[in-house]
Amino acid sequence: MYILKLIAYIFVIVGALNWGLIGFFDFDLVALIFGEMTLMSKIIYDIVGLSAVVYLLLSYRDLGNRY
Repeated sequence: MYILKLIAYIFVIVGALNWGLIGFFDFDLVALIFGEMTLMSKIIYDIVGLSAVVYLLLSYRDLGNRY
């Protein structure tokens, strides 16, 4: 589970950085690399979103084990 959580964490960080670029500079790095809403960019956005859910669930589970 540690590897899954680490991968999810990396994708969450990538997504957060991309949102920061969009917010501050109106610059979408994923769209620049993979194209504006192409299949590949949608897959990347999906993976980032699913990673956030996975990380949240695994973190909640780990928090429950501490107490």
